[in-house]
Amino acid sequence: MAYKPSSDKILFLTASLLTTFGLVMVYSASAALASDKHAGDSAYFFLRQLVFAVVGYFMMLWLMNVDYHVWQGRKLRKILLIASAASLVMVLFHPAINYSHRWLRVGSVSFQPSEIAKLVLLIFLADYLQKHESEINNFRQRLLPCLAVVALFAALIVVEPDLGQALCILFVVLMLLFAAGLSWKHIGTGAMVGLPAIILAVLLLPRRFERILTFLDRSQDPLDAAWQITQALTAIGSGGFWGVGLGASTQKLFFLPEAHSDFIFAIIGEELGLCGAGLLCLGFVLYFYRGIKTTLKAPDLFGYYLGMGITLMVVMQAFINISMVLALLPTKGIALPFISQGGSSLLMNLIATGILLNISNFAEKT
Repeated sequence: MAYKPSSDKILFLTASLLTTFGLVMVYSASAALASDKHAGDSAYFFLRQLVFAVVGYFMMLWLMNVDYHVWQGRKLRKILLIASAASLVMVLFHPAINYSHRWLRVGSVSFQPSEIAKLVLLIFLADYLQKHESEINNFRQRLLPCLAVVALFAALIVVEPDLGQALCILFVVLMLLFAAGLSWKHIGTGAMVGLPAIILAVLLLPRRFERILTFLDRSQDPLDAAWQITQALTAIGSGGFWGVGLGASTQKLFFLPEAHSDFIFAIIGEELGLCGAGLLCLGFVLYFYRGIKTTLKAPDLFGYYLGMGITLMVVMQAFINISMVLALLPTKGIALPFISQGGSSLLMNLIATGILLNISNFAEKT
């Protein structure tokens, strides 16, 4: 295995451009809200995002030069798993924000343990599959212990409550297990068990069920439950092909809730039109292509599964977020990677990309 100190330059540039573009759009989408809520400081959300972007960017630069095999260390992996699970438990006892227990606060800094948990779980799964790929269909000895760890993390995230993140994690895990050779018998059994559990989770929380009903028929409650998605679609429709111009959105002026975070794609569509939104989508397509290309050339199974997990996690979140804003999926609290305001998401996506870039250092060059 030869180390080649030359990470994928296109993947690096793609992540860098997405981060920079995200900072520009966070300022554009949040300036009015920040000025109103923070004594005229229109750059409040932008500066917070900038801090995480700078820290995350330096972490990415550092990790792209740290041998990714270091994450296979048994002690380090156990520490990460235990610490991540503990943080997911701790967050449940913190005060709710917007009816959810998703943030831990340390001084003036808050972060989402679920964002860390996703990467920790991918590291665990990649190492587990490298060791037991050939035995993954041995239910009792191999598959069940793996699923138990995944189920624990997913359950802790569901009760925050954050069903969207949990489902995203489960989908990526399923893709990795499928790539490892999981039989259709086990997939079918998992679907039979999982679908009723998902339906129950939706029914137990009225807000989730309300989102499903709104998704099916927005005309039932246009001034309340359907307000956010209606305003998002209005923003996108107003943008046309070229957009109304950077900074000229009207929907961000207190019409569209969460315009700078979960629904920032709507503001991109309004200000930069189909052209700008399309280029952003192409950015994620390019990230996916370079990530999978790196994965397929990884020198070992650990790099293969870790690279695939990181690539799928980033791109799947982007797909879900954009589909949600376009009313193709029910509304979920999932950020648009690299773009949405949210320090935890940005930081962890840059860290994960740094690891992916290091895998590309070892990838066979053709």
